[in-house]
Order: sequence, then structure tokens, then C-alpha cells
Amino acid sequence: MSRNPVKRVLIIDDDAGLCETVKDFLASDQVLVLSARSGRDGLALCLRESIDVVLLDQKLPDGEGVSFCGPILKSNDRAKIIFITAYPNLSNAINAVRAGAYDYLSKPFELDELSLTIHRALRTAELERIEQFTKYRTIRKTDSCRWTQTQKGMADIVKLVHLSANSDANVLITGETGTGKSLIAKTIHYTGALRDASFVGINCAALPENLIEAELFGFEKGAFSGALKVKKGIFEWADGGTLFLDEIGDMPLHLQSKLLSVLDEKKFIRLGGEVIRHADVRIIAATNSDLEGGVRKGTFRRDLYYRLGVLTIHVPPLRDRLEDLRELCLEFVREFSKGEDIHIPEVEFQRLCAHDWPGNVRELRNIIERSILIQKGPTIEPSKLLCGNQTAVPVGACLKEPIATLDEVERHHISTVLARSNGNLAKSSRSLGISLSTLKRKIKRYGLKA
Repeated sequence: MSRNPVKRVLIIDDDAGLCETVKDFLASDQVLVLSARSGRDGLALCLRESIDVVLLDQKLPDGEGVSFCGPILKSNDRAKIIFITAYPNLSNAINAVRAGAYDYLSKPFELDELSLTIHRALRTAELERIEQFTKYRTIRKTDSCRWTQTQKGMADIVKLVHLSANSDANVLITGETGTGKSLIAKTIHYTGALRDASFVGINCAALPENLIEAELFGFEKGAFSGALKVKKGIFEWADGGTLFLDEIGDMPLHLQSKLLSVLDEKKFIRLGGEVIRHADVRIIAATNSDLEGGVRKGTFRRDLYYRLGVLTIHVPPLRDRLEDLRELCLEFVREFSKGEDIHIPEVEFQRLCAHDWPGNVRELRNIIERSILIQKGPTIEPSKLLCGNQTAVPVGACLKEPIATLDEVERHHISTVLARSNGNLAKSSRSLGISLSTLKRKIKRYGLKA
């Protein structure tokens, strides 16, 4: 992907000589210059391309240039219109600004003056995009990347993260829930060349099927019931940066096809829209599902699987890298102690290592945080909170009974809720706190009968 997305400048002017002169002067590797000789042709280009700056002449063969400002901005609200005219007066300038023009130039103008105005417009558009993005969703570099330096059990992962950070390739991160897949995704982004660009994420399992599409691609006003205004999708917010798709295995099949198309063509259309928009993003996907199994079952597209997994990183569960447990505990103590001197007795590390950690690092982090909140004093005993016990747990006590996997627990819980509701899917989805479409996918995934 390009580090600096190409900017598109459109000249709408019936003067062929002027169009060619401006095109020759502005065109570069970073600026694509298009031209149209009438308002209608210019508007058609705006509907097909994501235009950044429009040079709009006042007098056009098919009408006053000011009359095209509204339709152009409706097709692309980010475009900056620079109004140009051979008949300068205050009234024309006021009308142009009221119609949505960004700036106003009088013919004849110096090419250097035009270049300065265009670059100022591009800079303004970029600042507005950053401001809007911050209001919408900013995932900052708040998570520490300290684990990449010292955790012994993550040595191979560190090498892959470094390789991914220095590459444009899409990355697929696999591993159980709670192993830190989202932290790895952020580390790849914030230690790579795109660190100053947007990092935007979506959890494909947390949204109903119809909302995933709207969240990804955005929608126009009136696209569906409840679409009261235009909303940009996260592909637009992430343009030039990284898009993190968590729980990609739960993405519906028809949306997998759309996603593949966007990855290949770098173009998409908002729901209910007609304008083709451009999005140059780097995809990092994560899943706790068996995508290869999904490919065999036909629930996940084979071509998308290979497209996402150019680089694959598998994060081992905490029980397979217990040599990191001590360091993780100390790191979480530093995070939650607020400067207080908190001590963990040596025997506690032995007891914690005897636990199976079905919730992985996330579970350990929660145990340490709760210990600091509940257990007063300079010494904490996190093992007291394991297995739901309030007293110290002897070594191996948590392993007397087989530990069910998270999938087994979820399958059993969904089965129990379905039985209690007599197979009523709507009632079951409300009880479980998930959407109906997500419940149906999980019923199919676990082979349950409604």
C-alpha cells in the first residue's frame, strides 16, 4: 500500500488550454489530475472517484459553476472546492462560499498561487479528517509493548511482530480468547511505518449481521430504517492506516465476499450510496476460531483466508508459557498499584502456575487487579481468588476436575438457555445478550438444535 495516498484534483473548466496547463504543472506521483469540460461531466467524475480538490469555473457550458457546488459536496462531503472566475466581484465570492466553496481565485492567476491554495485545501481536509476521526474512535497507543522485550515464552512472536511491523502484508493473528491478540495488532501498527496513521478496529462477533456491513462501509441518509444521517464506515476512517478485524471468523459469508473485493480493488460503496470511494488500508485480522476448519466446512472463504494470512502469528495460551507468569504478575502490579509497594509471596507464583488459566492473560490481569482492590495491605495473595474460592488454594487444587475449554463452556451455556426458553431464539438471544444473527451462527457452529 502507498504510505501517502494519491490525492485527486479535478478541474472543471471549458478552457482546454487551461486544463492542460494546470495538469502539467500539478501532476506528480502524489497528485492525480483529472479534468472535465462541463458541470455534468465533472459531477459524473465526482460520483466515480473520491475527489480531494475541485477547481470549479464560474462559467460553464451547461450552467453557472456555483449551481454544481451542492451536488459535488453531496457526492463527497470531504472535497474542497476552489471557485475560479474571470469575473471577480464580492457578490460572486459570497455566493460561492455560501454554496460550500473552500476558496476563491480570480483569473488570470499564477500557477504558484494555485498550487499554494490547493495544498492549503488538502491540509485543511487532512486536519478535519483527523478531528472527525478523534471524535469518532481513537485507539491510542496506550497499551504497553513491554512484553515484546522480555517475555521468554513470546520470543518467536516478537520476531514475527517485528517482521509484520516492517511489512505492508496483511496479518492474521490466531489464539485463544484473552491471549493478547489485540495488543499484538496495536504493537504491529504503532511500531511500524504507519504509526502516525489511523488504527481502527471492529469486533465482528459483537455486532448484529446488518450492523457489521454498515460499520465497515458506512451508509447514506435513508439507506435503511433509522439511517437519519450520513455515516462514514471504518474503511474511510482507516484510509492510509490499519484496520483491525477482531473475531474475523464470525463474519457472515456474504460480507466475506465484499471484504475480499475491497482488499483486491481498494474501492467500496456506502450502503444506499452510488459513489465509489477509495480506501487503502492494511488489514490485521484476529480469531480464536479454527479458520482452516471453517474453510473445510464452507463457513469461511478459502480465498479470503489466504488473502488475510499472508503473515500468520499464533499466540500460545498462558498455560503453555508459564515462564512468563511471574513477569506478567509484576507488570500488572505496577499497573494497578498506583505507586504503592505491593508484594507477592513466592509461594503465590507456584499456586498461580498450577492454575490452568482458561481465560489466559486477561484472566490473570483481572485476578491481580481484584487482589489489589480487595486485599488490603502491602502483600497480596491472588490465588485466593482462583476457582471462586475465598481461601488460599493449595497447589494443584484447581486441577482436580478437568477444565472445560471456553468453547465447551459457551456451547453448554447456549444449550442450557435454549432449553429454558423452549427453543425460542429471540428470547434466548435477549437472555444471552447477543444478536439473533450471532446466536444463529453459534448454533450452527456448535451443531446445536434450536
